[in-house]
Amino acid sequence: MNPSNKASILYIPHGGGPLPLLSDKGYESMNPFLRGFAATIAKPDAIIVISAHWEEPVVSVTAHKNPPMLYDYYGFPPETYEISYPAPGRPRLASRIHEMLKTAGIEAKLDYERGFDHGLFVPLMLMYPAAEIPCIQVSLSKSLDAAFHINLGQALAPLRRDNLLILGSGFSFHNMQVMMAKKDDIIDEGNRQFEEWLAQTCSGPELSISEREQRLIDWDRAPHARYCHPREEHLLPLHVCFGIARSPAKTVFQDVVAGFITSAYQW
Repeated sequence: MNPSNKASILYIPHGGGPLPLLSDKGYESMNPFLRGFAATIAKPDAIIVISAHWEEPVVSVTAHKNPPMLYDYYGFPPETYEISYPAPGRPRLASRIHEMLKTAGIEAKLDYERGFDHGLFVPLMLMYPAAEIPCIQVSLSKSLDAAFHINLGQALAPLRRDNLLILGSGFSFHNMQVMMAKKDDIIDEGNRQFEEWLAQTCSGPELSISEREQRLIDWDRAPHARYCHPREEHLLPLHVCFGIARSPAKTVFQDVVAGFITSAYQW
């Protein structure tokens, strides 16, 4: 770990609802990656999750001391509505983030009621099953504006000095209609081309920081972009991560998940 960049910043796929916790065969590559990741970094003092499953008109930060569970999915077995991830919150850190955002000119608020959605508890049950590390969530903006979310990340850049895990929790391929209709093992060409573009954008050594930023702002011009992301909420946590780091990422995972190539990036 780079001592000048103590925080670990990671964008991941979190899977479809609670399926990764149900031994679903579609997650035979993703689950071992998530389970093994914790051993590759120092144990963080807290975890900050930017989840694809929380959008607000004003960027919001969870400030509950003991956040409840938010089962934001439907149609799954009864036991998936009894999952518990009793990690504590970290109200003092939430307040600090709130102040950072306001200082940067980003309207923000503290949310004292919202619980952990599955963009947090599903991957963290695999990564840190003991649920002992304090966790908070930062919402996306309902604007879904790419440049705004990079700026949101830049506002949080001082967090890089702390021993934190900053987790962008999304899915680099998220066309649910296509995913649910898939019946074969053939790699989707549009999916493959977009993933190649994304890996080059995040990790390609030939790009400058400003070039990476512009590509992410104009992400919907990438090959098959709107096919892979009809709606961009599962991609934008990556923009926040890039905004915090403003450096090349390492592609730490790229494999087939739920029938489609998906990737994870670490800064």
